Amino acid sequence: MNFDPIASRAGLTRRALLGMSAIAVAFVAGHPLLAQVALNEGSVAAKVEDMRPGDYLWAPEAAPEGPVIVVISLAKQRAYVYRNGVLIGISTASTGTAGHETPTGVFTILQKKVDHKSNLYNDAPMPFMQRLTWTGIAMHAGNLPGYPASHGCIRLPLAFAKRLYAVTQIGLTVIITESPNVPRFAPAPQILQERSRSSFDAAFVPTWQPDKAPTGPVSIIVSASDQRAVVLRNGIEIGTAPVSIRGTVAGLQAFTLASIDQRGTHWMFLPMLGNTRTGEVSREDRDRLDLPEDFRRKLLTVLKPGSTLIVTPDTLQSGSTGAPLTVLTSEDSD
Repeated sequence: MNFDPIASRAGLTRRALLGMSAIAVAFVAGHPLLAQVALNEGSVAAKVEDMRPGDYLWAPEAAPEGPVIVVISLAKQRAYVYRNGVLIGISTASTGTAGHETPTGVFTILQKKVDHKSNLYNDAPMPFMQRLTWTGIAMHAGNLPGYPASHGCIRLPLAFAKRLYAVTQIGLTVIITESPNVPRFAPAPQILQERSRSSFDAAFVPTWQPDKAPTGPVSIIVSASDQRAVVLRNGIEIGTAPVSIRGTVAGLQAFTLASIDQRGTHWMFLPMLGNTRTGEVSREDRDRLDLPEDFRRKLLTVLKPGSTLIVTPDTLQSGSTGAPLTVLTSEDSD
């Protein structure tokens, strides 16, 4: 694929924006500790389906900075972590059992404490606690039997809870939904409330709205299944465009922009677990992607060293979050 936004060509360009080849982000899977799992082949969605209680995936290098959003799927018993709109972590979870259901809605983290004990249940340990309500609902490390088993809290693997704790801050958005479908990239909470999906209907019509997020880190997600690129800045979608990818994209892969000079953009492989490729993306790899010329030029105006690119074989459309969510005003206690 060719990712050189400096050079130009009419129509679909080979000197597009980024450097990607067949993609493979490898995450760390904990079962229950730090067993390494490479995700360099096949669909990430399929890997997630096969996760056992206590497993998790973690790839913070895919988006090293930007706002963080957490989505909890009660139907799937999974937690999904996005930074700058990019999925950087997935974990198995255990939520509330019958009679102590975990409430759905849009919450914010109210309090954080590394070593916390329950005020309601006999000082039960709640390591790396992140409180979502003052009535007892929180995310924390705990036992994961493979099904809902808590008094309303979201239990996570210890190693994952520790890593999540390190990238969050008070005020961060946490979305809890009954839907088994989760976004492959994270829309803003107000989009979740107003629409059941993002601008997927316009996937084949380039859009460019940089004023929606004037500043912040930039991430690009390219779906080989959809033949579509999505540009996110500060976690907000600012542009989309159709793309053409030659050859097979077998798995997920990530890249970071090292520099831009007179010769164009210089994209580097992100050296994540399971992906041993390092160094700059080759011309052969870059020539695999075509991008509309006008969109390429616009993209160049927002790219900076440190911008990241994710290429996935999975569709972005199947990540719809389903029905709109309602913001809660009160919740049951854990």
